[in-house]
Amino acid sequence: MMSMKPRKQRKELYNAPIHKKRRWIASHLQENLLLKYDKRSISLVKGDTVRVMRGSFRGHEDKIVKVNVKKRYVEIEGITMSKADGNKIAKPIHASNVIITKLNLTDKWRRKKLERGLSEDTKKEIEAEAEEQIKIAEEEKIKEEEEKAQKEKEEAKEKEEEPEEIEKPKKKPEEKKPKEKVEKKPLKKEKTKKEQQKKKVATPKKSATAKKTTKKTPSKTNKKKEESK
Repeated sequence: MMSMKPRKQRKELYNAPIHKKRRWIASHLQENLLLKYDKRSISLVKGDTVRVMRGSFRGHEDKIVKVNVKKRYVEIEGITMSKADGNKIAKPIHASNVIITKLNLTDKWRRKKLERGLSEDTKKEIEAEAEEQIKIAEEEKIKEEEEKAQKEKEEAKEKEEEPEEIEKPKKKPEEKKPKEKVEKKPLKKEKTKKEQQKKKVATPKKSATAKKTTKKTPSKTNKKKEESK
């Protein structure tokens, strides 16, 4: 990082491409390894044995299980933390809080980098150590495969020992008889409500309580006028 300003350093750290972030996940070598490989620090890899130097797990030494490049942390075997619901998960640890005690030399490209500028004797030692590690890794793989095969056999035996349910004979479906055709009579068309209402409006029925027409009797004043004439 060129700048000395912390804000610019932070910005470069968070916005850096992934190949740079991978290079920055590195930690110091132990003294005996420092003298052997003539290097102060190296990037961490899955399988490296590591000792925690700071924090509540200080002094814990075990292999690296996972290297998270995006979040820039490392997961180590045996270091866990409990969640609020009681489940345990791996606790992330920063690479700067760790020191390398043993390197994983199974990768040939990593070996070539380490062997640059070293004497032939140290190169032979590195190759011999790498062969031992490769043999151990192959033996572990074989053991894992054997364990998986045993588990599969046990599961198969358990399934065989379980009492099989007797299958009941299935009833044959009854043959459906063909339905006899019935001649349908033509239905009379029902008159719609609108047509019925129109007829009612056109021919209103006389009400039984209609008032009878009565002749008007001549009043007293009309009688007097007739007499005077």
